[in-house]
Amino acid sequence: MLAMEPSQFEPKNPASSGQILLTGATGYVGGRLRRRLEDFGAGLRCLARKPEFLTQRVAITTTVVPGDLLNSESLDSAMEGVDIAYYLVHSMGATGDFEEQDRIAAQNFATAARKADVKRIIYLGGLGKDEKLSPHLASRQEVGQILRNSGVETIEFRASIIIGSGSLSFEIIRALVDKLPIMIAPRWVREKAQPIAIDDILQYLLEARDVELEECQVFEIGGPDRVSYGDLMKEYASQRGLRRWVIPVPVLSPRLSSLWLGLVTPVYARIGRKLVDSLRNATVVENLRALEVFNCRPRGVRQAIQDALSNEDHTFAETRWSDALSSKGPEVSYGGLRLGSRLVASHTVSTPLTPEQAFFPIQRIGGNKGWYFGNWLWRVRGFLDLLAGGVGVRRGRPHPSKIAPGDALDFWRVEAFVPNRLLRLNAEMKVPGRAWLQFEVEKEDENTVIRQTAIFDPLGLLGLGYWYGLYPLHQLVFSRMLKGIRRAAESAAQNAENRQF
Repeated sequence: MLAMEPSQFEPKNPASSGQILLTGATGYVGGRLRRRLEDFGAGLRCLARKPEFLTQRVAITTTVVPGDLLNSESLDSAMEGVDIAYYLVHSMGATGDFEEQDRIAAQNFATAARKADVKRIIYLGGLGKDEKLSPHLASRQEVGQILRNSGVETIEFRASIIIGSGSLSFEIIRALVDKLPIMIAPRWVREKAQPIAIDDILQYLLEARDVELEECQVFEIGGPDRVSYGDLMKEYASQRGLRRWVIPVPVLSPRLSSLWLGLVTPVYARIGRKLVDSLRNATVVENLRALEVFNCRPRGVRQAIQDALSNEDHTFAETRWSDALSSKGPEVSYGGLRLGSRLVASHTVSTPLTPEQAFFPIQRIGGNKGWYFGNWLWRVRGFLDLLAGGVGVRRGRPHPSKIAPGDALDFWRVEAFVPNRLLRLNAEMKVPGRAWLQFEVEKEDENTVIRQTAIFDPLGLLGLGYWYGLYPLHQLVFSRMLKGIRRAAESAAQNAENRQF
């Protein structure tokens, strides 16, 4: 995504220089807004039901306070001294009556804000003007009404589909397009929406701290393109290089569609069903006043999807896999973990060596040195790659021990290299997707941990079949390779010690 310079959104009036309260700091929009506010040096306070989960992730200048929006008594101290309060929560994931929970939470928040003399509430809701709004959209707009009736100046943004890696709408599009070469298209898939990129949402939310208003306002925000959900699927497929066919059907209701969605994308089943129920409503901008009041000029759908995919590449490149994996817990199912579009499988070994000693064989991997396990398997893989028109393994490596980003290494290319710490290889063999192999070395207590991570971005069903079909073989090869690296490191360290005597 396009980066925003902090200077664009420096406080323009005293109101934005005071304490800011952020709810939903662990959510999709709230988490990204938290990082932006921290970058700008805002006095930030985050409300969390489980502060211990958030405390380790915030900047040292950010305060995390315990509080539950469904418990009014827990909000008074959190609101004390707050000038601006962001309301970025909803109860769609709840198992009970989410409308009632949203109603109670909003009322508690509004009451506490009024008692604390908060100057401004900023809320992100949903677009839709149909008299028969879905329960989801009706609840979002009811929350906005409750906040505006609080007596506190309130800015309510109403947005359609948010495009960004990790957003629910975008991930549903990804799941459908990646898994289904042929998609049925019920009537709701043709309803018009006005999608908006996540970075544009954040810009509106940041600018809302400073804009001068005399009363509560509702702003409808969206990108310049009016498209259907089907159009979004086609654009995503095009940018991913996938051919997809859409077959229109006249009778599949949103309710039946949502149940079908739960089968295709079970990870989103509970929230996804409620979201699909709302797709029968057109969500387009009819009031353009936001373009007059704010500086933001939202990007179009094509650019928004392109930015989402590009930002995802950057985010994964910067990810420490040990953190990502540990946050998912100790249990890993067949096929590893799925993070966005990527499939991830990781192994670790521990050794008493120093990080420099542990990294020694990693820096020499490939070429004449080989891969520390199953070199004949790598040669077979290279031969098959040659038959398929790929580079094979004939390239070797330019130097037996030195390495730098951009170097060819058999049928890999060095994408990132940090001496004695990290080596990331990007696959250049023929595969139905994109693949990386990453090695990390890190000191942990008295030992050094070597982590090896395979990352795959599958292209459609063929890519998924490739990953899951070869998963047992990859697990065998990569786990044995990692043990071979440890043996080689310990052997080299022992030889070096013997030479000293």
